[in-house]
Amino acid sequence: MNTTHPAAAAALAAMEAVGAGDRDAWLACYAPDAVLHDPVGGSPLDPEGTGLTGRESLERFWELTVAPNDVRFDVAAVHPAGDEAAVVASVAIRFPGGAEARYDGVFVYRVGGDRRISSVRAYWDLRQVLSALGL
Repeated sequence: MNTTHPAAAAALAAMEAVGAGDRDAWLACYAPDAVLHDPVGGSPLDPEGTGLTGRESLERFWELTVAPNDVRFDVAAVHPAGDEAAVVASVAIRFPGGAEARYDGVFVYRVGGDRRISSVRAYWDLRQVLSALGL
């Protein structure tokens, strides 16, 4: 697994920060104008599916989806190419009320010249998480 490629390194650093609950480290991985599609196609936080753009949106995403939960990534493979890396991973989330969700996904990270993440396109089934929450 190539973890020295800039996009791979940034992706893995961001995932590690999520697992550690380290908001500042996670935000530091992202360019100020980064766009987050998590998941691609939209979600309650991104109903139109246009992506969450910029630091304020990333901060809000963290506060609503990461901070209150225990989120873990189990990375199966990293496929870097050009300025991107596709990460194949399983995700486990434990919610404050005790509900748990698990899903597999492909997460495509793009970095800019500063080696910070300029975009993420996360492909996973939102229905699995909503179902775990009884929604």
